[in-house]
Amino acid sequence: MKIRKTAFVRILIDKYIPFLQGILDRFAEVCFLEPDEFTPAMVHDADALIVRTRTQCFPDLLKGSSVQFIATATIGTDHIDKDYCRAHKIKVVSCPGCNSQAVCDYVEEAIMETLNVSADIRELPSSPFFGQFSLGVVGAGHVGKKVARMAMNRGFHVVINDPPLNLNGNVCGCDIITFHTPLTRKTEYPTYHLCNEKFLSKCRADALIINAARGGVVDEQALLKSGNPFIIDTWENEPNINHKVLDSALLASFHIAGYSRNGKLNASRTCLHELCEHFGLPKLKIRQSTLPEAGDSDYGWIKRISDKLKANPQSFETLRKEYKLR
Repeated sequence: MKIRKTAFVRILIDKYIPFLQGILDRFAEVCFLEPDEFTPAMVHDADALIVRTRTQCFPDLLKGSSVQFIATATIGTDHIDKDYCRAHKIKVVSCPGCNSQAVCDYVEEAIMETLNVSADIRELPSSPFFGQFSLGVVGAGHVGKKVARMAMNRGFHVVINDPPLNLNGNVCGCDIITFHTPLTRKTEYPTYHLCNEKFLSKCRADALIINAARGGVVDEQALLKSGNPFIIDTWENEPNINHKVLDSALLASFHIAGYSRNGKLNASRTCLHELCEHFGLPKLKIRQSTLPEAGDSDYGWIKRISDKLKANPQSFETLRKEYKLR
């Protein structure tokens, strides 16, 4: 472990969060770590953590540490014990909406590939072709709103369900049902295993289920039992995914629906801004020159990802780390 420079803020950053290298070095002691290097010993003298979902910020990691600030470069926060942080005056920052367009684009492309939409039709803003399908959107937050708007513009019949927002459309009769909720348990409307055996029993037998939200939102065993076709990007027990679920999926990816350059840039900017505000540092900016080369995003890109994962299920985490941002 590095010796702390007392005049500096000590910041630990997940090395797979892009665009932050070299920006804070003048004002802080910065360590870029693998996710599994966020140990109690390493975190003990840290003032701030910038993490992804792979770092579980629970009491066993944080207890007795100097941490006063945690930023997660993600929308979800179920990997952070917010009650513990609140009780110990640790500020928690997330990035809602940062990758909403990327997830929307993923869902749109997944539907196009599944329906075998031809190039001439997919290039049209709308088409009577889509009018024969209904799309149920569960969760009308940053992502769900964009998915619903995209589908309406395309010509789908759209049904939206989000009880906290008093949107109670019955999605179970839809041809396609896509989930865009956070993962919650102890709330008025818990979403853990929201898509369960009871829910699926009300759905059409051929309804396509899409989960690009959080792994636990869908009960994978119930999904297998139902026989419904499905597309899956977020999994229970990542990175140790269920191989039966993988084999049965029409399309499967390694939790990269939100992995776009703009999405990552938005998240890193938010984390940097909030950290500087909290510690009274100058308003630092990310250099556009650090944007990486774009990855594969042309026709059939999700199918290529799916084939790669199905051929190498044990490489889920490696594939995710090495994925080129679209």
